[in-house]
Amino acid sequence: MSVRRFLSTAVFVSIAAAVAGCYGPLQLTPSDHATVLAEQSLDADHPALPGPYRVSRLYYGSGTDQRRPEYRDSVSIVTETVDASKLVSLGGSASERNGYWGFTPKEFPINGRAWYPEGEGPFPLVLIVHGNHDMRDFSDPGYGYLGELLASRGYVFASVDMNFINGGIRNENDGRGWFLLKHIDAFKEFAADESTPFHGKIDFDRIALIGHSRGGEAVGHAAAFNRLSRYPDDASLEFDFNHGIRAIIAIAPVDGQYLPTGRFVPVENINYMVFHGSHDGDVTSFHGLRLYNRLSFTDGGDYFKTAIYMYRANHGQWNTVWGNKDNGPRSARRLDLRGLIDGEAQREFGKIYISAFLETTLRDRPDYMPMFRDHRTIGGWLPETMYITQFESSGFRALASFEEDIDLTTGTAPGVKLEGDSLGTWRENLLDLRSRNRPTTSSSQDNNALWLGWNNRVAGDGDAVGKPASYAISLPDGLAGDRGLSAASRLNLQLGAVEGRPSPRRPEGDDDSESGGGQDEEGARGGEAGRDGDEAGRNGDDEPVDLSVVVTDAGGESAGVRLSDYGPIRQPLETVVRRRNDAESFDNQWELVLQSFSIPLADFVDANPSFDPARLDEIRLLFDRTPAGTVVVDDIGFSGS
Repeated sequence: MSVRRFLSTAVFVSIAAAVAGCYGPLQLTPSDHATVLAEQSLDADHPALPGPYRVSRLYYGSGTDQRRPEYRDSVSIVTETVDASKLVSLGGSASERNGYWGFTPKEFPINGRAWYPEGEGPFPLVLIVHGNHDMRDFSDPGYGYLGELLASRGYVFASVDMNFINGGIRNENDGRGWFLLKHIDAFKEFAADESTPFHGKIDFDRIALIGHSRGGEAVGHAAAFNRLSRYPDDASLEFDFNHGIRAIIAIAPVDGQYLPTGRFVPVENINYMVFHGSHDGDVTSFHGLRLYNRLSFTDGGDYFKTAIYMYRANHGQWNTVWGNKDNGPRSARRLDLRGLIDGEAQREFGKIYISAFLETTLRDRPDYMPMFRDHRTIGGWLPETMYITQFESSGFRALASFEEDIDLTTGTAPGVKLEGDSLGTWRENLLDLRSRNRPTTSSSQDNNALWLGWNNRVAGDGDAVGKPASYAISLPDGLAGDRGLSAASRLNLQLGAVEGRPSPRRPEGDDDSESGGGQDEEGARGGEAGRDGDEAGRNGDDEPVDLSVVVTDAGGESAGVRLSDYGPIRQPLETVVRRRNDAESFDNQWELVLQSFSIPLADFVDANPSFDPARLDEIRLLFDRTPAGTVVVDDIGFSGS
């Protein structure tokens, strides 16, 4: 590497009576905790405001680029090329592409544009990589808004040039991931060279990778390759990275373009954030949920993962070059652009969440963590639209994840029993995506969940209502104590409302009177859901769906809270992407994304001070607040504070 001149350029009452068979809804007073949670802003500085550092900028690259003058005439640091020929194949377009760029995959350049703070450091390192786009419409300048913000807040930030991988080729996302790691290698050289402005100023134990679209898949590959010794598709290519990557962020990613040994790339022990827009006209389904679901925490470290679904956001507006035309210059002929959120507002959301996530994972700041559990804590900061969020920490321990077998009565943790009472629907099934990202990969979320439907009305008896249906998770003796449950612990679950409801239950004395009756056509299949785009989930009567969460200890002391105090209970949000409705090619005009709920056990203690979390015996979802409806539930368990 040579160096050139540097350019400065307390809901809460006892509910034992309700559980014993009270037929009315459980009377809950509003939780002081939950009300504050929903209304106040986070007690932290606004993460999208500029920080205290003056920002400088530079280009690094080959110095010979025939298509990009900034990487030919304006580079401050000249880099060596790398051989990517084992990871990127140009196929039949090789001759044309090599002629256009002036190099082959054997001599791919390490090009990037960097923003960095003026100060002593050391500073965390953040790299971002674009996805696939017209290779002549250069994508790497489109994240300058993030570069300016993050550098002002004390990060070295680089937007990586991979335009020469773009265009009509496939199966190159492993190459994108490998390329990111090679850029980290380059920054290590920069930091070791006294003549560069990065000398001694980068903390290589605090690195994050961000990727958009195909780049969003690539950051997962980079995290996996970082810990491998050899390339999975050709063991003759050795890896020696082991960089200090703490976090990865995927923006509207694809998933499954690269399938080493025919499998999705496994990722573990890293912080992960993914977000996706409902009106994405390119990657039309939330494929990042698959990596969210398969990411595992196995080494006892402190990690978390979070997913955010933003209503009315599209694919391209995360990048200022791409804009709102997800299908190219003639997008307006095919895509309905009228419903999109403003591009500046969409990028403001990105700045808020990316900056806060980096502060949390690279700087160990806990004060932003509540916004990942419940987006309403920053409602005053966010653009006005609807959001669905998921969150899980490495401290989460499942009672029931609905993945391990086909027995509907057993949980994930040994000895946990599952029981339904007066339910009309009780089944487990795969969660679907509304579309595939390519023909060879599944359209599921690679995740099983639980469908529960109820109807508390009694058939043929006017307005008579029977006892509330419920679903109980019973813990074996000693499990609560073994897991150290206390008032500081949290009960976590994911839940969403879907359209459809069982028919009214039979009167007492009829055969099968304890069942909820037959299932209506709509919502009858496990993977089906509703199309209501309102703020809350709706049942067949157009009522908002709500329920109570009731806990009971081994001594019989019970307490309950209203679930909606801890997050919105939504049906899937209606989405029309195409200009003509009959041109929609998706199975559904909505995506089933479940909302995470995190309930402090302290709230149950506030409700009934005699309740002892260390002796918790049962958790019950009590369907007492809405006469009839259907919900999908997943990942019930506990975590620490």
